[in-house]
Amino acid sequence: MASEDTPGESYTYAKAGVSIEAGNALVKAIGPLVKATRRPGADAEIGGFGGFFDPRAAGYTDPLLVAANDGVGTKLKLAIDHDRHDTVGIDLVAMCVNDLIVQGAEPLFFLDYFATGKLENGVAERVIAGIAEGCKQAGCALIGGETAEMPGMYAAGDYDLAGFCVGAVERGEQLTGDKVGPGHVLIGLASSGVHSNGYSLVRRLAADKGWKLDRPALFDQDRLLIDALIEPTRIYVKTLLPLVRAGLVDAMAHITGGGLLENIPRVLPAGSHALVDADGWEQPRLMAFLQAQGNIEPGEMARTFNCGVGMVLAVAPENLATATAALEAAGEQVLRVGTIVAGEKGCTVRGSQESWSARADWEATHLG
Repeated sequence: MASEDTPGESYTYAKAGVSIEAGNALVKAIGPLVKATRRPGADAEIGGFGGFFDPRAAGYTDPLLVAANDGVGTKLKLAIDHDRHDTVGIDLVAMCVNDLIVQGAEPLFFLDYFATGKLENGVAERVIAGIAEGCKQAGCALIGGETAEMPGMYAAGDYDLAGFCVGAVERGEQLTGDKVGPGHVLIGLASSGVHSNGYSLVRRLAADKGWKLDRPALFDQDRLLIDALIEPTRIYVKTLLPLVRAGLVDAMAHITGGGLLENIPRVLPAGSHALVDADGWEQPRLMAFLQAQGNIEPGEMARTFNCGVGMVLAVAPENLATATAALEAAGEQVLRVGTIVAGEKGCTVRGSQESWSARADWEATHLG
C-alpha cells in the first residue's frame, strides 16, 4: 500500500481507455476522403474547430438555409454483427439529404458524429468512407465531424452515428405544399430496399424465424440475405433538384419512419387527402418476404416500411409527362402511386393485390 508520501500509479487517458493517438491517426487517414467531397463554397479541409461554407460561392443570392439531422437506427446492429460497415455512411447521409430536397433545398455541407467505446480505425475509416461516398452522391461537402471514444458507454465493437446537413434554397422557391390540391397526381421513385427504417422489426423477425443471413435470400438466390437487408438508402438529390428548379413538382415526401401512411400527409395543405392505390405498383420481393415471414397486415406494412417507394412526388397533371420523362432519363424507376382528392388532410392506402396480402381487399387511413 502506497504511503501518503509515495506517488501511486500514474494515470493517463490511454489507461482509461481513450487513445488520442488513434483519433489523430483517424483524422489523418480520412483527409483524402474529405477532400474528395469538395464543392463550390467549401474547401473541405478538416482539423479546425469548425467548418466554413460560402453560399455566394455556391451561386446563391438570397438563400434560405434548411437544416436536417438524423441517424441510421438499428440497421447499424446488422452492419456491426455482420461486418458490413462500408455503406451505413451512405445511409446516414441519405436520411439527411433526402429530407432537405423535399423542401426544395440543395444540400451544401454535412457533418458527422461517430461514437464508440473503443476506436477501431479500420472500422471507422470504412464508415467514414461511406459518408464521403454519400456526400459525393448528394453533391454536398463533408466539412467536419466528431469522433467520440467513450469507454463504458458502448459494448465492445458497437458504435453509433449521427449526421447533420445544411442546405439552401433561394427565397420564394422553397417547397411548402401550398400549391397541392385535388387533381394532383402522386408518383413515386422506387426504393433500393428497406432503406433505414423498420429494422427493429426486421431484426426481430430474423431472430424469431432463425434466418441464415449469410445464405442466399429465398427471394433472390443471387444475393446473400444480409446483402439485401443492408443495401444502402437511395439518394435522390441529383435526380430531383433539376425538377424542383424547373417548377415541375409541387411537393415531395421522403418515405421514412411512418411509411406511406404518415409521411405523405406531412406535405399536404388542409383540405387535401392522398388516395394511394397499392395496386399501382408491385411490391418488391424483399417487402413481400418480410410481410409473409411476419404475417404483417397490409396497413402495418404501409405504416412501417416504404413498400418499394422511397420518395413520393405531387405533380400537377400538366407536368406529369415531362416530370416522368426527366426522372426516367435520370435512371429512376417511376411508379404511379395515386392522386390527391378533396377531404381531411391525411392519407388512405387501398389495395387488393395478392402480393400485398392474402386478403382480398384492404384499406388503411391516417389523418395528419
